[in-house]
Amino acid sequence: MDIPLLDRRLLFVTGKGGVGKTSVASALALLGARQGKRTLVCEVDAKGNLADFYGVGPLEFAPTEVQPNLYAMAMNTEESLREYLKLQLKLPLLARLGPVAKMFDFVATAAPGVKEILTVGKIAYEVRERNYDLVVVDASASGHVVGQLASPVALGELISVGVVQAQTAWMIDLLKDPATTGVVVVATPEEMPVNETLELVGRLGTETEIDLAAVVANRVLPELFGRAEQELFDELATAVRGADQPVAQPKVASGSGATTLAGLDGVVEAAELAVGLRRSRVPHLKRLRAGLPEGVPLLNLPMLFIRTHGTRATHAIAGLLEDELV
Repeated sequence: MDIPLLDRRLLFVTGKGGVGKTSVASALALLGARQGKRTLVCEVDAKGNLADFYGVGPLEFAPTEVQPNLYAMAMNTEESLREYLKLQLKLPLLARLGPVAKMFDFVATAAPGVKEILTVGKIAYEVRERNYDLVVVDASASGHVVGQLASPVALGELISVGVVQAQTAWMIDLLKDPATTGVVVVATPEEMPVNETLELVGRLGTETEIDLAAVVANRVLPELFGRAEQELFDELATAVRGADQPVAQPKVASGSGATTLAGLDGVVEAAELAVGLRRSRVPHLKRLRAGLPEGVPLLNLPMLFIRTHGTRATHAIAGLLEDELV
């Protein structure tokens, strides 16, 4: 089923730590808002830095508008439990959970998936109630995301009757609907990230029924030279390394003169390094593409030579993603 990425209403963005999943999640959410969708982006990791990508202060459980049409929040399982007790079980909203929270911690320790389902449940609830047109989740890293996504099924199998079973049933239906929900996996064209990405893709297919919406190859270095340009560069590099006399330059608008190629060694070395890095990553990029299921798009994001996160980087990545999605 060929479904445009941003036509879905719930996207989980994951990947190996350090590959830029938060960059992609923040940019996807911004792109959705740019397209007129009321968008929510949710940070799952309590130690995350999603706020940096929008140039705002620390995020809270209550969504904050960070850009026009774009709201951001940070997941808090205790707050999620309080909201669940109020909305679903019709219990009064307590200032502190007290004994209920202690009981929850006990149950969560004994029963796998309880804490995870509070995260998934809150997100799924926002989608079901159509509070937002698009919800983007800066999800757990690839080593933990499968358990998180499979938590409604795990809890539904554990508790097969009653109100909890009814709550997990609608979540499972929402997550399994490829027209609604998809997973976006972020990788970089290097050996370990590609290995982990292909392993995750396999686990998503065997351990969940959630659709793989796309894979993003992040920090792809550009190809500096074509074949003809490479020949010219090789000649220049040879000349630079052998130059000990000034070389006459062609006339330009301001006049003519002579300059020396000595001193361009650093430029040549930098270009050779960039070319070498690019070419060393090409096999990993090809392996990533070959390992994806048929029909799963591979989106390429070039390396951005920007030192810090912030709105500038987020807008730039959103623009690049938009070009890839056309």
